[in-house]
Amino acid sequence: MTGSGPVVARPASDSFGRVATDLRVSLTDRCNLRCSYCMPAEGLSWLPRDELLTNDELARLLRLATTRLGVTTIRLTGGEPMLRPDLEVLIGLAAALDPRPTVALTTNGIGLAGRAVALKQAGLDRINVSLDTLRDDRFATLTRRHRLDDVIAGIRAARAAGLDPVKVNSVLMRGINDDEAAELVAWAGTEGVELRFIEQMPLDAQHGWKRDRMVTAAEIQASLAAHVTLVPLPGRGSAPAERFRVAGSDQVIGIIASVTQPFCGACDRVRLTADGQLRSCLFSMKESDLRGALRDGSSDDEIEARWRACLAAKLPGHGINDPTFLQPPRPMSAIGG
Repeated sequence: MTGSGPVVARPASDSFGRVATDLRVSLTDRCNLRCSYCMPAEGLSWLPRDELLTNDELARLLRLATTRLGVTTIRLTGGEPMLRPDLEVLIGLAAALDPRPTVALTTNGIGLAGRAVALKQAGLDRINVSLDTLRDDRFATLTRRHRLDDVIAGIRAARAAGLDPVKVNSVLMRGINDDEAAELVAWAGTEGVELRFIEQMPLDAQHGWKRDRMVTAAEIQASLAAHVTLVPLPGRGSAPAERFRVAGSDQVIGIIASVTQPFCGACDRVRLTADGQLRSCLFSMKESDLRGALRDGSSDDEIEARWRACLAAKLPGHGINDPTFLQPPRPMSAIGG
């Protein structure tokens, strides 16, 4: 059931004037790694299949997002989105929208080597791959899997397929891999990918995050200063990363200081979970049930109104640094990156 009459796209904004043009869509809460800072070794209780949005439901929400709500970028996430065998179909659905959004993917890279060309052909524009270490023993410790070679092969395949840019997301953890910052930068320069360091956030399923174990953006910059000179780049806008050029080269790296230097005031993101819950913030304690609206016969107008109401209630910031901060019940794997 849809609304009638011509519809004019009107970007969804919150009470602080932020416009949500970047939609993060989780396709699954399942993952084939067990990263120690994300979930326990035994994994989690996954969502039942019938609670996940169907392809038709996803297609309808993506259409509303781009034609009515001003979304210009759709990023497919998880869990691990590559676990969806129909991922190429979903990318094609997103790429076929009019107006066409930029279509991006965040993945751990497992299986990417064999699918990079197909993903590009389906309409994928750019990709982010998570990689925290270049050492096989540490990779196995962090992810509880021996798959480092697969991830690196996937990154190279993505570049060869013409995905641009290929960004590599790294989380440094104190006493585990925080001595690899310069090594990762050198590797990224050789591989021709854009490395981004991300401060570890309190989104683990175990609720074991501790501030003193988090490596800060300032510490990362200080560590790199002994090896390279970083030249700040202007024009950050709403992007989460502060970007730098490595002096004497064309290499660019980013540092995302989500905790110590939050960028909530410029946030342009909204998130849709795999079970159809709309979230205005990673750390939101409230969700808006779009799956229920889809399945009870709500019109496009009604779903649009529900979307706008969710965004309108967005708080000014994530509140991590407030003494009253509470970690959301859902972990990152169930929210979507």
